[in-house]
Amino acid sequence: MSGSFAKGAARHLRHMLYCRMKNELSVQSGAVLEDARQGLAELRETLLRLHKALIESERAGYEKTFGRITSPYQFWQLLTTDPWFVWLRPVSQFIAEMDEMLDGKEMLTMAGAKTLTGRVKDLLVATSGGHGFSGHYDEALQRDPDVVFAHSEVARCLRAATQW
Repeated sequence: MSGSFAKGAARHLRHMLYCRMKNELSVQSGAVLEDARQGLAELRETLLRLHKALIESERAGYEKTFGRITSPYQFWQLLTTDPWFVWLRPVSQFIAEMDEMLDGKEMLTMAGAKTLTGRVKDLLVATSGGHGFSGHYDEALQRDPDVVFAHSEVARCLRAATQW
């Protein structure tokens, strides 16, 4: 009876250790996921400020070329339909994706958060003489210090994202 008791006790001890390790890993994993959620929320905020700086920069250029925009409604129409502003849509889409990730309807995963931050990082590559977003982004960085400052904040958040 002593041998079977020892085997049972050893099995129980292994089970307790396994459960404790599993629980600690789960707590650590939850903490890492919470770090990712907070990091993604901060990245979203900095991306939103970059988006605003880009919009204001483009508005100034538009108004120099075509004249003053007379109302918020007219500006909204231009932002959503005018080819001058169409290049800004990828940033708008990333902010919307981040909102969906952060609002909790679907479970946030590390893979999803890392994929999204990687895509943001890939998008925010300015290319001199480039086409599409990268070319327009380079022009905005060259002409507007507010865009440069906002870009540097997003870059800081993207660097921090490598820690989660």
